[in-house]
Amino acid sequence: MAKKYTEELLPEQEIKDSFQVTSLNGKKEMEPSACRLRYHRIYFMRQASGAIYIDERTFRLTGPSLFLLSRGQSFIFQPESRFEGYQLSFGDCFWERSPASANNCKAVLFNNVAAHQQLPIEKADNDELGFLFRTIYQEFTKGNYINKLDALAAYLKIIMIKIANINDSLIRGYDSPDQQLYRQFLDLVHHQVRTSRDVTEYASQLNISPRKLSDCCKECSGKGAKEIINDQLIAEAKRFLQFSSRPVKEIAFDLNFHTPEQFSHFFKTHARVSPLLYRETFVNIDR
Repeated sequence: MAKKYTEELLPEQEIKDSFQVTSLNGKKEMEPSACRLRYHRIYFMRQASGAIYIDERTFRLTGPSLFLLSRGQSFIFQPESRFEGYQLSFGDCFWERSPASANNCKAVLFNNVAAHQQLPIEKADNDELGFLFRTIYQEFTKGNYINKLDALAAYLKIIMIKIANINDSLIRGYDSPDQQLYRQFLDLVHHQVRTSRDVTEYASQLNISPRKLSDCCKECSGKGAKEIINDQLIAEAKRFLQFSSRPVKEIAFDLNFHTPEQFSHFFKTHARVSPLLYRETFVNIDR
């Protein structure tokens, strides 16, 4: 396992027009700096070596493969990691340029991205995606022209559809009412978990009963609504503990706990370890 870094977690730098494509065909060595994403990101790797650490999980880099990272996730590359391929970043405001018919693909791929963070690619898909990423990169690097951003959004739509179809299980049933409701709930939790942990509040926003929301979550994910909320809150807490030196007290208040003791009890109940011990274990990995 790669050694982890303990410097403050830096937010991703803003990018013009909320869209960027970078070519790494020179097998550039990736900088091992911790980052918290403000945009969604796709790594298309034709060849790769090393590892990437996303939130709490370590993934070996072996091409060809795709990595999907969602806004808000934290990641760091293992030192000396390399890959040949493309890095594509886009914001929600840029995605709005894409036709509405592509919205389901984005929701399926990024609303619960941890369920399919890494996707292996067969040769036929590798060749097709290679062509698409090369095309969108060439279009991105052209000079400005009228409707250029709309053209890039159209290419992004095609790429997202192709990625969604690589794994049939990702798209199977995503148009069902329960799947749509589940994705709306995940999006609400992603944006509001620091201020709201009440299933009833989320159900009210979705105009359904708490029982209906919990049943829907269990059907789609095998977890109840409250468990999903707690999982997201624990993920947020772990990111703070991993990538910042802030005191536990500050983290507790930032996550809207009334006291540090309440936060510590919650964390230990769900993570099976105290916040301080979790941070200490993380800091000392591979020392």
